[in-house]
Amino acid sequence: MNTQSTAMPESFGSQGIPPVGLSATRPFYWSIRRELWENRSIYIAPLGVAAVYLVGFLLSMISLPHRMRALSALDPAAQHHALLKPYDFAAGLLMLTQILVGFFYSLDAMHSERRDRSILFWKSLPVSDFTTVLSKAAVPIVIVPLFTFAVTFATQSVMLLMSSAVLLGSGQSIATLWTQLSFFQMSLMLLYHLVTIHALWHAPFYGWLLLVSAWARRAAILWAVLPVLAIAFVEKIAFNTSYFAAMLGHRLAGGSEAFTAPGAMPLDPMTHLTPGNFILSPGLWLGLGVTAAFLYAAAEVRRYREPI
Repeated sequence: MNTQSTAMPESFGSQGIPPVGLSATRPFYWSIRRELWENRSIYIAPLGVAAVYLVGFLLSMISLPHRMRALSALDPAAQHHALLKPYDFAAGLLMLTQILVGFFYSLDAMHSERRDRSILFWKSLPVSDFTTVLSKAAVPIVIVPLFTFAVTFATQSVMLLMSSAVLLGSGQSIATLWTQLSFFQMSLMLLYHLVTIHALWHAPFYGWLLLVSAWARRAAILWAVLPVLAIAFVEKIAFNTSYFAAMLGHRLAGGSEAFTAPGAMPLDPMTHLTPGNFILSPGLWLGLGVTAAFLYAAAEVRRYREPI
């Protein structure tokens, strides 16, 4: 009696199923997804600030028709600055939120995984320490600024629509509002500001915070701040100079390489942009080099650092 074979037909097996290869970018992509899953403050904080500000702006709409009548007696430049002020304040508030989110995220990014011992699990995965550090650095340098821009753009759009609806409801024209604001130019200025200053120019600060996060066993915020203050203090005592403090202040303030705004507000569409000067400035490339050194050191420290 012939027994029917359970082997797969040769014609089917000969087709072969190629092994699934792991893309070089997949670990980086999923590492970023992991950061967004584990750190909800990245998007909750800006959304919460935007919601609170919109509530306050909505209450201020009661007096908007009266304020627009008063503005009609001013010259165009004064109208422009008066109308831009609440939009500029909204952007500034959200940018401040972005800075705080980036600061505390970077300081806790690798310290928390050592504190809760989850670093043992993450190190067991086929993801290099350098990929992990790069994914964590991408959050404050890339993800948070871009998300801040999206939230700010949406917030200012709602503000403009609310103002237009109130003015139309009161029988006034919205031409002055739309013309003086230059909304889309203001939005492009905001994006430029976030990319050049909050992402590229401030990158060394995030690199330093990530290095401290990977190294410190406790009180990471003290290890991040005290050495910087100590260097400035020793320089002042030993040489009676303040070059280090001035350099930090210039870096924190955003410098003047990306734009010049004499007497103008940071997001004023009339501000003169200087992208060529920014790209060619030694300060930008020196800062990016320092950032790369900090991130490389953070990856090396993470490789040998044990759970707390």
